[in-house]
Amino acid sequence: MTVYAKKDQIYEGKAKKLFSTEDPDKTIIEYKDSFTAFNGEKRAEMSGKGRLNNLISSEIFAYLSGRGVPLHFIEKLDDLRQLAVKVNILPLEVVVRNITTGSICKRLGIPEGLKLPRPLIEFYYKDDALGDPLVTEDHALLFGWAADDEIAAIKQITLRVNLLMQELFEPLGIVLVDFKLEFGKDSSGKLLLADEISPDTCRFWDASTGARLDKDRFRKDLGDVLGAYEEIWDRLSGAAGNKGRP
Repeated sequence: MTVYAKKDQIYEGKAKKLFSTEDPDKTIIEYKDSFTAFNGEKRAEMSGKGRLNNLISSEIFAYLSGRGVPLHFIEKLDDLRQLAVKVNILPLEVVVRNITTGSICKRLGIPEGLKLPRPLIEFYYKDDALGDPLVTEDHALLFGWAADDEIAAIKQITLRVNLLMQELFEPLGIVLVDFKLEFGKDSSGKLLLADEISPDTCRFWDASTGARLDKDRFRKDLGDVLGAYEEIWDRLSGAAGNKGRP
């Protein structure tokens, strides 16, 4: 197996850094200990958060990859880093909702906790300065953020991921409430699921108690944020048959 070393930093976001490698088509993703919410208005540092998100995201990506989902993830390198295909991220965040909570309740005045009869897919334009506004498929098409076939593929992959993630988490006593996905295109133009899948990007509720096991603990000042992330990793790694921590 080829060993890739990180070279120049090519990007730094709110939760991750990206580094070039000797292969122009591969990048190293390094997870940070940073928490942000409300488009960066609320911030904090918590030691160990980057490790947990990397471990959780790597486990979920490996699970999805083994079931045929096209994604940028190649392998987990260590506690903080992943090797991934370098992609150009589409300027769209894709949110799938199974149960109502968060912004949709505030926006539409509907109660929290409604189980939807089918998954709801929403698109948001990636722009922190604008607050990542909700947009329609026509917006994405007419402004060139994604092509017709890409929108169709994104929706198909998103629904597949939703089903697979529910199959993964339900036996662990975890309800998949909603989550955010991002997509990018590699150097050949192939559409790939990218970014991360973690308690930063998903809402997880304990099936028995309803306890929040995700970034809502940080958003809402519920306390024990890292404990919730650790709980997700404990259940996920236990189900995968892992012994101890990598």
